[in-house]
Amino acid sequence: MRVLHLSNHCIFGNGNVHAAVDLACEQSNQGHDVFFASSGGDFEGLLEENGVRHIKIIHPNKSAPWLALPAALAIMEVCSKKKIEIVHAHMMTGAVLGWAATRFLGIPLVTTVHNAFDKHAVLMGLGDRVIAVSAAVAKTMQSRGIPENKIRTVLNGTLGSPRTSGPMPEISPLSRPSITTVCGLHDRKGVRYLLMAFEAIHAQYPDVHLYILGEGPQEQEYKSIAAAAHAHANIHFLGQVRDPRPYLKQSDVFVLASLQDPCPLVIPEAREMGCAIVATDVDGIPEMLAVGQAGTIVPPRDSVALAEAIHNLLSEPEALRQSTTRSVANLSFFDISRVVLDTINVYDSTGRSAS
Repeated sequence: MRVLHLSNHCIFGNGNVHAAVDLACEQSNQGHDVFFASSGGDFEGLLEENGVRHIKIIHPNKSAPWLALPAALAIMEVCSKKKIEIVHAHMMTGAVLGWAATRFLGIPLVTTVHNAFDKHAVLMGLGDRVIAVSAAVAKTMQSRGIPENKIRTVLNGTLGSPRTSGPMPEISPLSRPSITTVCGLHDRKGVRYLLMAFEAIHAQYPDVHLYILGEGPQEQEYKSIAAAAHAHANIHFLGQVRDPRPYLKQSDVFVLASLQDPCPLVIPEAREMGCAIVATDVDGIPEMLAVGQAGTIVPPRDSVALAEAIHNLLSEPEALRQSTTRSVANLSFFDISRVVLDTINVYDSTGRSAS
């Protein structure tokens, strides 16, 4: 099958991009002819190494809306010259551009919805098929008026992809016991509640350390909160880390305190590294933990419940061991090869058959 993926860019640090790059690389490795059109970025080399041909198309944005027409025409040209059978858009701009191009050429358009909470996500409904990355996302899209018969749920999974595999870099040993989170530093990820919970945990376990991997618009605000805490010396902001695996490998508990999170890629990545997990009961997180009955679920915006769940793991070695064991159960479900198979089935449902 000849597939064209559309993304605004291929820069590291965006979960939508990571999922799209992983999918494109594995499709190519499974023998499909795969193209990736974006404004470019960090993953161009990885795509090319895995046989995915990157085509630079500058996508329009708020400051340059006039780029929409040339971008749509460029997509049409690629589709015609490369005999594309499926166009797969991973962001809203790509969905609009892809719709404009595919309507003229009679090519099916598939979209993948990640951030269904975004009010503009309804534009992903332009696809002939709409892939929801969790059942929670599918439900949200249906509530927005997208017909149920258009929607297919393909739960995220990126394990075994070229981006997430390979040798792990060496890092300095973490102080133990260690609590780690990997997330963007903005309100949607609930970091302020984790900081509040950690203050309570530190009062009981003065040797515990919190490692925060990520960056974002609220970074300075969170650093100020941490600096004012009694536990400030044990809170470490490590910035955006290209490969979090060695940090997760050394972590006793991984925490994701999100307030909204459609289907976070970091959950299976933390599970693969054998972390005990505490995460919030929002969107696709429970679905990712339900596979293997892993992790402890707590309500969002509840620092007390978060602290209690972490305390229960740190205070009971057997509970910690059991949580670790559950984390690594049924991990094959999150392999990128399963995601490719499910996605190809979605492509086939449009009336196009794999070649």
